[in-house]
Amino acid sequence: MKIIVPMAGRGSRLRPHSLTVPKPLIPVAGQPIVHRLVKDIAKVLKQPIDEIAFVLGDPAFFGDEVVESLTELAEGLGAKASIYRQDQPLGTGHAIMSAKPLLSGPAVIAYADTLIRAEFDLDPTADSVIWTKRVENPEAYGVVKLDENESIVELVEKPETFVSDQAVIGIYYFKDVAVLKEKLQEVLDENVMNGGEYQINDGIKRMMADGRIFKTGSVDEWMDCGNKAVTLETNAKMLGFLAADKEEQLVHDSVVLENSNIIEPCFIGSGTVLRNTSVGPNVSIGKDCVIEDSSVKNSLIQNQTTIKNANLDEAMIGNHVKYNGGFTKISIGDYSVLE
Repeated sequence: MKIIVPMAGRGSRLRPHSLTVPKPLIPVAGQPIVHRLVKDIAKVLKQPIDEIAFVLGDPAFFGDEVVESLTELAEGLGAKASIYRQDQPLGTGHAIMSAKPLLSGPAVIAYADTLIRAEFDLDPTADSVIWTKRVENPEAYGVVKLDENESIVELVEKPETFVSDQAVIGIYYFKDVAVLKEKLQEVLDENVMNGGEYQINDGIKRMMADGRIFKTGSVDEWMDCGNKAVTLETNAKMLGFLAADKEEQLVHDSVVLENSNIIEPCFIGSGTVLRNTSVGPNVSIGKDCVIEDSSVKNSLIQNQTTIKNANLDEAMIGNHVKYNGGFTKISIGDYSVLE
């Protein structure tokens, strides 16, 4: 089994944090988004992963540190890491075809700005499985239309009238991804574009027209990381799941508490010092931070950051930040200084 992860975009909706760090590498509950996504997919698949391909953008932004991080992720799952580059931001279909040499055999394609919680077996009768989540407002999403056999027969983007309440979340399984490659090559050759981009859906629709069987794989939780507000919400949900699972140590043994308390669930990385501070609930703090004379809740703070005299709620703060002040719902990128 292969996993293909297009992640070439810079993540403009999560600025300023994605100006210096690719959005999929921003940590949620102590691990980068893409790390959690790939690990969760591997867990759902319940079968060995041979190779994981990451489709990256400009090497000046997705540089050696990014490649090293992704290589460690793949190797930690017993898989080979392959790196491909999308030289132009021309859509999901174009991103997948940037990994063209890898497109054969069974594969999962997953876009790296979402997290899932799921437990199911792949339908052996299906040529493809599209992961979906039931939503209350399907008119805001791309949804699947099903026939009497619960097979997907159509993809409908933001339907004005009810089609179904199963929204497509951006994770797909193909029994043989070479079939998708063939159809996406047709899309590229015929210059079929939607919104100025080549889309995976146009390849999928051609597979459906050929009679390929598509089934749904429903997830229990679908958590977005598109902007600050939903990333903080996802961080809180993930902390709750991890605390309940008790599979990960959330507060590192080296954390120093000086007249401070932690209200769970929280993630606190190694070497972090809390002085006269209350942290939690729903807070993630990276490694080697110092937080003094502060209250922090429902927030996400990255690495090597110093915070003093703060009352933070729904805050998102980057790496190497120095912050001293009385604001609350802030969003501060890497290397900022507010004193």
